[in-house]
This record gives sequence, structure tokens and C-alpha cells, in this order.
Amino acid sequence: MATNEAGEILYEGKAKQVFATDDPQVLLHRYKDDATAYNAAKRGSWEGKGRTNAMMSAAIFKYLEEHGVPTHFISQEDETSITTKNLQMLPVEVVVRNVAAGSLSRLIGIEEGTPLSAPIVELCLKSDELGDPMLTHAHFRELGVPEDDLMFCEELGLRVNELLTSFFDEKGIILVDFKIEVGRDPGGELMLADEISPDTCRFWDKETGEKLDKDRFRRDMGGVEEAYAEMLRRVTG
Repeated sequence: MATNEAGEILYEGKAKQVFATDDPQVLLHRYKDDATAYNAAKRGSWEGKGRTNAMMSAAIFKYLEEHGVPTHFISQEDETSITTKNLQMLPVEVVVRNVAAGSLSRLIGIEEGTPLSAPIVELCLKSDELGDPMLTHAHFRELGVPEDDLMFCEELGLRVNELLTSFFDEKGIILVDFKIEVGRDPGGELMLADEISPDTCRFWDKETGEKLDKDRFRRDMGGVEEAYAEMLRRVTG
């Protein structure tokens, strides 16, 4: 049963709504069934998407917390909602890649599906208007992001990758790549934010190579609803 009632809506994005609660330090995230791709140029919706993203994120945040990774997660309120700490977000998207896919294949000319010799961490500016460009540390410093924060983002990305690569491998899944975000709490501590779901990760079946993520929607492959349901099943049992 929910313990935090949704108050004023603070933000509505492509796939979720964020509400204030009666505690100013706590936010309520409600995940939607809506989907977008290519910077919202493509739109769609399917039943159960919000449920998958909320429940997967809750389960994985709990797992990461148990293994020493600080996150914004507080509790799962219902099947489509979680509560989190109210953070000041960095304008940074942290992308970690283990296998060449998507934009990386196009950027450096490596065939999709090629395992990388070591994980690659990319730091991108969180800006829909600019298309979330990948920037160097010097660019971010020019925008006022401290070097220590950038280093934390990279180290956090690699730590999360180490834990989740093993976590998903045990469930028969290759963690191809993922995106996370980082925020700072009122005490100054940086921590993992955003979500861990088929919207923000590429998941491939270890045996068949079947894509079990939003690429099925991006590329009009069909079976999107089934892929999300399968990922939820594997994560939550």
C-alpha cells in the first residue's frame, strides 16, 4: 500500500511523471506505458511498460544498495511507482558500453555485436534540445561541472557495470550497454539516480542473441511487450 501520496507534478518526461510528496526530501516517480525514440521523433505505447520499468528499477536499486552502491531509491509504492530521494541532478548522462551497438557502432565503425576489449564510459550532456551530445571533461568544466563530479560519474558507471554484468549473466542476459544519471543529496553526497530498465539498457539473450529492450521498438522489430515482460520475469522471478 502506498505511503506517499502524489502531490504537485514537478516534471513529466517521455516515460515517467515525478511528483512532490508531503516530505520535501522525497519524490514519487510514476512510470508510464508511453515510449519515445530518436529524441521523441518516434512515439508509441504498450501495456505493462511502466510496470516493468518501475519494478525492475526497484529490484535492481535494492541489489546495488546491498552491494555498496549509493542510490536515490527509497521504496516501491505500487507496481508503477517508486519513491526516491530528492536530488540536485548533474547535467550528465553516464553511458557504459560492453558490446558495440547503436551509436557506438556508427561512431567508430565497429560491427554491432562485437565485444569491446574493455568497458567504454561516455559522458553526455543531458539536453534534449542539443541531442544529448557526448562531451569531454573540458567541455563539462566549461559548463561548470567540477572534475571531481566527472570522475565520480565514471567510477560509478564502472562499478555499476561490474555488478550488473554479473547479475544479468546469471539470468542468461548480456548487458550490452546502459545509461544512468547522478544526483547530489542535501548533504552533498553523490549517488546513482534515474532507472535501470529496458528503456535505458540494451539486454541480449545469451543463448539466442534476441534483443530484450527498447531496440525492438526503435527498429520496428515487434514483440516489444513480450520482451519487457520477459526481462521483468528474469529479474524478479
